[in-house]
Amino acid sequence: MTAKWPVLVAAALSLSITAGAAEAQTKLKWAHVYETSEPFHTQSVWASQEIAKRTNGRYQIDVYPASQLGKETDINQGLSLGSVDVIISGSSFASRSFAPIGVTYYPYIFRDANHLLAYTKSDVFKELAKGYADKTGHQILAVTYYGARHTSSNKPIKTCADMKGLKIRVPDVPAYLAMPRACGANTAPIAFAEVYLALQNGTVEAQENPLTTIEAKKFYEVQKHIALTGHIVDHLNTVISSGLWKKLSDEDKKIFTDVAQEAAARATAEIQAKEKELVDFFKQKGLTVSEVDKNDFKETVLKNVTFESFGYRKADYDRIQAIKSEPAL
Repeated sequence: MTAKWPVLVAAALSLSITAGAAEAQTKLKWAHVYETSEPFHTQSVWASQEIAKRTNGRYQIDVYPASQLGKETDINQGLSLGSVDVIISGSSFASRSFAPIGVTYYPYIFRDANHLLAYTKSDVFKELAKGYADKTGHQILAVTYYGARHTSSNKPIKTCADMKGLKIRVPDVPAYLAMPRACGANTAPIAFAEVYLALQNGTVEAQENPLTTIEAKKFYEVQKHIALTGHIVDHLNTVISSGLWKKLSDEDKKIFTDVAQEAAARATAEIQAKEKELVDFFKQKGLTVSEVDKNDFKETVLKNVTFESFGYRKADYDRIQAIKSEPAL
């Protein structure tokens, strides 16, 4: 009888190890380039904790903010290289793999945030997201409103012509370059993390970003004017790598998707509320904040920049323009 005990103990231990391996925790990396104070980060942290909770701790997701795992180009490449599992990034970078999805960055394609959010529920969005997934294997789980991009500078801007010769930092993505170049500005593709210093030392005299980013990155400390050009109503995608997506069960795919969409909705609400407060904030900081004639800018872009030059399809632009949405509050 006693001789059997070692065998039984060994068998029980083997079963225990096997069960433990089945329930082993998977560690994942979630990366973005935004500051820890921004909703894109705080809601990413919430999402990582929520996924852990809903999967009974089977996934531990560490969030890496502020370009810790590389610039936006790097983390997009990381999805394919396996160095990151989830990222938050704009469709402008997704368009490097599937050009048509970048049409959402053609200046003045969206009227406002509500128009953008209506687009994310439309057939044209589903088709563009599928095109990106078919090309890369990566899945867009959710879309977050990033804010309307405006222009800050050290000289006042009222019209498109006022930008002629302006040294402006713009992300190194063709769609972002469209409006400034159409208006005659000289663009410089400085990395996001280096923009403050470039404005401070005069390497460039202007930049364009949402009001929330101008505040978070403290660009208002080294700029005198903000022109509310609203040339791009920007958004960020929550993207999961093809390697991870293939490994997830259907149940886990639903959890990751649901949580990502809840986090995106929470961040969107925060951004919309913050935008309303910031005009007064910047005025209190001594900046001049000015409205512009957006039609002047839009017509100049349409006259000078073709959709085909970016690999976009005018049919997608027309369908997006036709999407109806509730008017902005």
